[in-house]
Amino acid sequence: MEKFIIAHMYPALMNLYGDRGNLVCLKKRMEWYGLNCEIKSIHLDEKLDFSQIDMIFMGGGSDREQGLVYHDLLKKTDQLMAQIESGLPALCICGAYQLLGSYYKSHEGTVMDGLGFFPLYTEGREGRLIGNILIESEFNGQKVSVVGFENHGGRTYFSDPKLQSLGQVIIGHGNNGEDQSEGMRFKNLIGTYLHGPLLPKNPTLADFFVYAMADRKGLKLEKVLDDTIENLAHEQVRYKMISGQKS
Repeated sequence: MEKFIIAHMYPALMNLYGDRGNLVCLKKRMEWYGLNCEIKSIHLDEKLDFSQIDMIFMGGGSDREQGLVYHDLLKKTDQLMAQIESGLPALCICGAYQLLGSYYKSHEGTVMDGLGFFPLYTEGREGRLIGNILIESEFNGQKVSVVGFENHGGRTYFSDPKLQSLGQVIIGHGNNGEDQSEGMRFKNLIGTYLHGPLLPKNPTLADFFVYAMADRKGLKLEKVLDDTIENLAHEQVRYKMISGQKS
């Protein structure tokens, strides 16, 4: 059986808001598809050959943790970006998403450099953008709703309008609470502020990563999973938000 390895980047530092549940979801869905999946934890100063893994996942962390992770990732940027360009699947949540840009400027004015992978930047403001969020996204030519929970003080903006967002905000705040964009998307990489965790309530998004990993190994998944429970959880969150907006 083909083995897949998902690298969990800095689990001791970037671990806010239950985001590890995304890995539990991915591993279980891959097992249901008949695939062998290993979650490999990667820590500070640990070497990693990105060409030997099938996906990377990194959650959110505080400013201090982001600084530590930035300096460690800086040693790996060339190899990492080369693999992202070649289609390596990646899910980066909140602080990990912010690190992909050129910089993060705190509300107090402190500037922390980002990895500069994509033309975006983040600025901290007074007050946090908190609450359930509903966005509309598109996968395989089909528009789908994506639900989650956001809790961030930073406002992220795109320097290049050609950069693709994950989706359009229907209810909630998104990247900055101003332009109705949420997250970013590049090939098989997704950066987002959606916590929760995100994937258990959004099986279409979870399978985006599963299929991307399988495709890179030349595997075609024939099995269709029964997502009745997952879709029910999704619809309950979606219905609650829409009903709350109407009341």
